[in-house]
Formats: sequence, structure tokens, C-alpha cells
Amino acid sequence: MNMDRHWVGTWAAAPAPSEAGVGFNNHTLRMNPRISIGGDTVRVRVSNAYGVGPLAIGAASLGIRDEGPAIQPSSARTLTFGGDESATVAAGSFVISDPIGLNVAPLADLAISIYLPGEIPPAFQITGRYARQTNYISPPGNYSADTNMPVGKITDEWFFVSGVDVLASQETGGVVALGDSLTDANISTHDSYNRWPDQLARRLITRSGGRAEGRALGVMNQGLGGNRILHDLRGDSGVRRFDRDVLTQPGVTHAIVMLGTNDLRNRHARPGEEVTAARMIAGLNQMAMRAQTRGIKLIGATLTPFGNETYLPGAWNPEREEHRIAVNAWIRDSGALDGVADFDAALRDPERPTQMLPIFDCGDGLHPSDLGYRKMGDAIDLTLLD
Repeated sequence: MNMDRHWVGTWAAAPAPSEAGVGFNNHTLRMNPRISIGGDTVRVRVSNAYGVGPLAIGAASLGIRDEGPAIQPSSARTLTFGGDESATVAAGSFVISDPIGLNVAPLADLAISIYLPGEIPPAFQITGRYARQTNYISPPGNYSADTNMPVGKITDEWFFVSGVDVLASQETGGVVALGDSLTDANISTHDSYNRWPDQLARRLITRSGGRAEGRALGVMNQGLGGNRILHDLRGDSGVRRFDRDVLTQPGVTHAIVMLGTNDLRNRHARPGEEVTAARMIAGLNQMAMRAQTRGIKLIGATLTPFGNETYLPGAWNPEREEHRIAVNAWIRDSGALDGVADFDAALRDPERPTQMLPIFDCGDGLHPSDLGYRKMGDAIDLTLLD
């Protein structure tokens, strides 16, 4: 590898146990991530983080997406793993493909195909999560090399693929967005790329393209619906997954953390999981210390209001609101963090600060609208990422 360059994550999907209830048996998956920064050398990461046994990959490929399940023919590349076209991913682990030469432009849509020759029942604990975009499952067979893969099913989940990296200049860094469904853009329009990390990626590409100021930065979205700082739900808690999903990401230099809303909401109403601001702050402070020890800057994102939530009726109450206010005050004023992304100030209704402005609300009082998600991406001061 050229020592003047290093690997930087240009896209990521946080591993979690899939809730789709699907299984595979002699199927090909074709998934279509939109990357952030581009490059001429690419590799792919495949995760079996939650599998109860080894995951057999019979074949895999990478190309630049055309339309639907099709790829641009000239872009088709076979993925290998240690020189082999097949691989076995140990339970709880992941594999990284060999580097391949492929010119990918910033914000390009890729097509990653994984052929799964064996039977993988739902009880295998398939690693996956919802994608808010269209991906494809083939009829039985190996179609990883097909330019236009036949479609047996459409899915809106990511399965197994957890990252795409590019070789980039040494000054290029990476930003990890660690969050819950508000980072993964639940309720946003499918295939519209309105997540706030998508908007951040677009702004960073615009800033670095053709201009001397502003470093190039890959954006890795590690949002996970339902995620909390302190307790597991739909995967590992924030403090548990922080090392895997932030500290070990290729080329990471910054992290933006927006976690805490689901701690407050306590979805399953378990008394032992009712949190206080002090406990949430302690968890966030631990993340900050772990990041800063590695030379990674940690930016805290304030928690947006949910006083009129209908997604989970009764989740908001005045006591939980006081804890939200206290956490936000610590994020803004403690000095423990390397910066603030004030999403609360960006979205709240000045007349009713316990609620989002209606224009930024998808309608459930909890998740932003497409416009609200983009507003969050616009609210980040890019100088924090220098």
C-alpha cells in the first residue's frame, strides 16, 4: 500500500441483529450504499457480528450502480478475500475484502453483491438493519457476477455488509455519526438520502471540491433505531458498541454522538432502565474520554424535543423533559466535548420548546421530516471538523 495514503471509511452500517424475520438459502444479496468521499481503490467490510455460527460467502462483487438491481458493466469487479473468491466469517467477527482498483466518484451509488450458498435461517441471528432504501434479494442462485441481477424480493434492510473504505490522502479524515433512529432517519422518504449524515456528506463534498480550505472527510452513519446510551435495545448500547462502531473505524478523526432520547423514553417501561440526566451524562463523558484518548474529537449533539410524541404515547413527561434539558445543558456548557451540534436549537418550536416546529416534524412528534433531517445536517458547524 502507498504509505502516502491510508484507508478511510466512506460508508458504514452499524451491525445489529436483523428483525426482518427472513432467511437465506442459495441466494444473492445486492445492496446499494451511497458513499461519501470517492477514490480509486476500494474495499468492503462484511460483518457476522450477531451470527450464532460461521457465515459462508460463496462469491462477492462490487460495481457502480446503474438503475434498480443493475450495475454499470465496465465497473464490475470480483471481490476476493485473501486471494480467494469465497470466505468464511467467524461468528461475532467480520472480514475485509482485498483492495480492488475502481474509480468511484464522491456520492456515488455502489452495488455490493454477496452470494450465500448455504442455508441461513432467521434463527442464525442474521446481522442486518433497516436501510431506508431499496436493496435486492435474488431468486435461488449465484448472480453476484450478473450485470442485471434478477430480483426475487425487494428489501429495505442492509444484510451483513457493514462498511466501504477507500484509499485516501493522509490528511483525509473520517466522521462517524453515532446515534439512534434520528441518525438513521426513520420515517424519512425511502431512496431520498435525507439522513442528516447524508446532508453532512453533501456539504463536506461541496466544501472540499475545488476549494483550498476544508479537509476531505468520509462520513460513516452508525445510526441504529432504538439505540440508547446505557441499555441494550435492538443491538448493543452506545457505550457497549462505541469501540467497534467508532474507535476502530478506518481513518476516523471525529465523531458526532446523538444518543439519549431512547434512554429517556424507556420503551419497555422497565423500572431498572429509567435513567437520570446524571447517568446519561456519565455515559457520554466516558465516550468522550475514550475518543479523546485515541485523538478523536467527539462532538455532542443535543437531544431534540418530543413533548407531543405519538409514536409511543406517554413516553414524554415533565420529569423526563427536565433530564433532557439537563443533558443538553451539559453538552453545550460542560467543556468536556470538542464541539456541539445543536439539533435541539435547530428544530424546536420557539413558542413551544418541548416540541419541534411542525415543518420539521414528520407528524409523530418524535422523528423529523425530510426537511428536518436536512436541517440537522445543515446545523453542524463544519469548522468543528477541521
